[in-house]
Amino acid sequence: MATFNLNINGKTQQVDVDPSTPMLWVLRDHLKLVGTKYGCGIAQCGACTVHLNGTAVRSCQLPVSAVGDQAITTIEGLSEKGDHPVQKAWLEHDVPQCGYCQAGQIMTAAALLDKNANPNDEEIETAMNGNICRCGTYTRIKKAIKTATTL
Repeated sequence: MATFNLNINGKTQQVDVDPSTPMLWVLRDHLKLVGTKYGCGIAQCGACTVHLNGTAVRSCQLPVSAVGDQAITTIEGLSEKGDHPVQKAWLEHDVPQCGYCQAGQIMTAAALLDKNANPNDEEIETAMNGNICRCGTYTRIKKAIKTATTL
């Protein structure tokens, strides 16, 4: 076990865990931030996506020992009131069905828009590639991302 001081959603959080523990489990099991979901465990589905210094990363394969003092933002930290432009657009387009993948989808879309305020269709598809939606809401996801650029 080791003690880690992590910058999570703008606050310092201290955890005592094995250095190889994936951030997904640190967030969910130790910090009770359960918005980040477990999907596949091999970084292929995107349900566990968080931001590491603003870049979308898969937390299921990110060991806590690799984080250091980098800032982690989870879906809970994206917006205190749920009014991030991507979240608002998601509601406007009624994107979620089951909702399981949505935190990861939203976090990936938000990271894209932070880097590219007006992405074209190809850029959206490239950024969102690998974020699996078992309900197949990809068309609404793309529409919501486009709408978020105007909010």
